[in-house]
Formats: sequence, structure tokens, C-alpha cells
Amino acid sequence: MASRQPLRVLCLAGFRQSERGFREKTGALRKALRGRAERVCLSGPHPGSCPPEEQPRGWWFSEEEADVFSALEEPTVCRGLEESLETVAQALSKLGPFDGLLGFSQGAALAALVCALGQAGDLRFPLPRFIILVSGFCPRGHGLKEPILQSNLSMPSLHVFGDTDRVIPSQESVQLANQFPGAITLTHSGGHFIPAAASQRQAYLKFLDQFAG
Repeated sequence: MASRQPLRVLCLAGFRQSERGFREKTGALRKALRGRAERVCLSGPHPGSCPPEEQPRGWWFSEEEADVFSALEEPTVCRGLEESLETVAQALSKLGPFDGLLGFSQGAALAALVCALGQAGDLRFPLPRFIILVSGFCPRGHGLKEPILQSNLSMPSLHVFGDTDRVIPSQESVQLANQFPGAITLTHSGGHFIPAAASQRQAYLKFLDQFAG
């Protein structure tokens, strides 16, 4: 019997994460999904304001002059968002095809927006077979939240969030999950990170096995 091919997943890093840093911090997840999913990690195109040796990146900023982002406040601008959407579009076109999307924090908000735009007919963003959103939230700002909230997003989804996450409170992730009919939620007792302990590993694999073969 032929061995099944691993699913290909485009993974969008969080704010102030480089591709390398994101890959390293999700090493436990990579091991948990070995043989089931192949990850392609992508960070935002915009340099952040952390020490340069960390090579931090962001998807967009919430102030015109400062390289800062607040997920919980209504921003004055969403500076850099269009460039980030084009970065994702280019990755989908040049590095794909992908079976699914995975996003963490700001990357999860962007992944949800990408799917909403794709569902609305934006040909740059073919709809994935599934989406995994970790510490996700509905992005705030004019033109951001509306595409997600105006209609349900019709794709299988897994939403992962921590009960003690102080960066993205769990109610933010629940609000986003409510936009996906049949959403599966996976909670953990920790904070703002991608969990990959034994119990979470089984939940990831159970979700992904629906799309294998």
C-alpha cells in the first residue's frame, strides 16, 4: 500500500517573530506532526523594532509612525497590511499548493482575513481545505473585521487558545471561532504559545487525519 503524502501547511508567524524564530519555537509541533504535515513558515514582510539580531517581523502596524501593534485596541491605521496580503498571495502562488493554513496570533488574524477575502472572490487566495488558528482574534480596523464578521467562513477549522493568555484573551479567540460553523476548539491551561504536549498532539492529529489520503 502506498504511503500517504503529508499535508502541506502554510504557517503564518505572529507579530515580532522571524521565520527562523517561529520555526524554532514550534519545533515541538513539527515533531508532533512528523509524517502527517509539512510546514512552510512565513513571517511578515515588515521589520519590527526589537533588537536587529532577532530579525523580528510584523504583518501590519496599528500606528502611522511607530512600529507597534495592539490587537485589543481600535487602530488609527493598519499600516503595511496590503503588502502583507501580497506576501501571502505570492507564497500561495510560488510555494503552493497548500492543503491548509496555520496562523499564530497576528498571523492567525491574517489567515482568517485571507480566507474571508478568498471566500468573497479574491482570486489571490484559493480557499484551503482547513485552517488552524492559535491565539487568534478578529482583526480590528476599517475594512478588516467586516469581511470576517459579515458571513460565516465555510471551512473546517481548529481553534487553539490558552486559558491564561494575557496577550490575546480567550474570549477574542472564541469570537473568531464563532465565525466558523462546526469549529473545533482546543483549550489549554497555558498562555500565549502554540501547545504541543501529548494531549494536544492527539487533537492535532485527529483533526488533520480528516484530510489525509
